[in-house]
Amino acid sequence: MSTYRVALIGNPNTGKSTLFNALTGLRQHTGNWAGKTVVRAEGEYEYNGHTYNVIDLPGTYSLFSNSVDEEVARDYIVLDRPDVTVIVLDATAMERNMNLALQVLEMTSRAVVCLNLIDEAGKLGIEIREQLLAEKLGVPVVKISARNKQGITELLRQIENVAKRRIVPKPVQVKYSEEIERRIQELEPEVRRLIGDDYPARWIALRLLDGDDSIIAALERRLGANASQTKEMIADGLSCAH
Repeated sequence: MSTYRVALIGNPNTGKSTLFNALTGLRQHTGNWAGKTVVRAEGEYEYNGHTYNVIDLPGTYSLFSNSVDEEVARDYIVLDRPDVTVIVLDATAMERNMNLALQVLEMTSRAVVCLNLIDEAGKLGIEIREQLLAEKLGVPVVKISARNKQGITELLRQIENVAKRRIVPKPVQVKYSEEIERRIQELEPEVRRLIGDDYPARWIALRLLDGDDSIIAALERRLGANASQTKEMIADGLSCAH
């Protein structure tokens, strides 16, 4: 029996915790993230003979490390690399929720977009063509109502498909200005040389260009023996990029 790790991420009030409860039932527990006062909720479920460990990440509107919640969610997706990240969106407020979804898709390709509150969207006359959205985003998209357990079976199937690599998503890449793209291309090889291919080099390069020093600290903690080289090598890369 294999065990896969599934992270749930979404804006506050998207029903993410309701989905977490629907998936894990009583097989869950809470604690704190290491060194943080942020609550960590974790549980599990079994599907087709395999165990799925589910981590309910803090609700957040972005992943720019402006708060402890954002930093915890960011570090887990980028550094701990769950087998599947389920991006929970409010189907009644797609435009507001899509910002976080695009940020996550820059950080990991192993994702499933979950459109929750689809029953409420229907009451408002909102119709979502999930197949078209899946084509646009490059990842599976599933419509659900977590509180009514509508669509959960399909969600479990798509999580399994991504976890077992039956589906290899190719998320859409946000394109920035010509100048930013040039700097990313110059810095990305330096980042990859430092951290290898296990982490999202393009996203890390973008965060460094944006002056996000917290990602350097997170990388230093994770790289261990290479920590003393991190700032110097990244500084060299930034100099080249500028």
